[in-house]
Amino acid sequence: MNEKILNAINKQINAEMYSAYLYLSMEAHFQSIGLLGFATWMRAQAQEEMMHAMKFYDYVYERGGTVTLEAIDKPEATWDTPLAVFEAVLAHEKHVTSLINDLVELAINERDHASNIFLQWYVTEQVEEEASVNEVIDKLKLIEGTRSGLFMVDAELGKRVFTETEPAAE
Repeated sequence: MNEKILNAINKQINAEMYSAYLYLSMEAHFQSIGLLGFATWMRAQAQEEMMHAMKFYDYVYERGGTVTLEAIDKPEATWDTPLAVFEAVLAHEKHVTSLINDLVELAINERDHASNIFLQWYVTEQVEEEASVNEVIDKLKLIEGTRSGLFMVDAELGKRVFTETEPAAE
């Protein structure tokens, strides 16, 4: 793995860990306002982001590189509404999608076919991430202003369970 790819993947590990940290902050926010189903959804999301970080981490060592960890930025801690939280999640996931796309472009430009193949799992994953968040946003917009609707969505989101997924190439 060349230096450009290695540095970019190390930055992505940090971005994935920040994502986990952000979603834990969102979980804490939901815990503090008594929306435990929303909190459960965010906990599963945080676990998924850590899994993403560790897949990158392991990949670096599989390719003979060295992981360099940097400080993780402090995430926001409060939001006005559950909809505002999920709108922030969508904006964040779109940012992560752009980071993944940049990594794919770098792998192509550097002719690192192994990294390009590895990254395709993340390309697909980001499509799923954005779709999942959009689904919650759509529901929150439909029930906007109704407490009973909010509690129904809370109950639904509370059913989410983290399950580790493997890239198709592995």
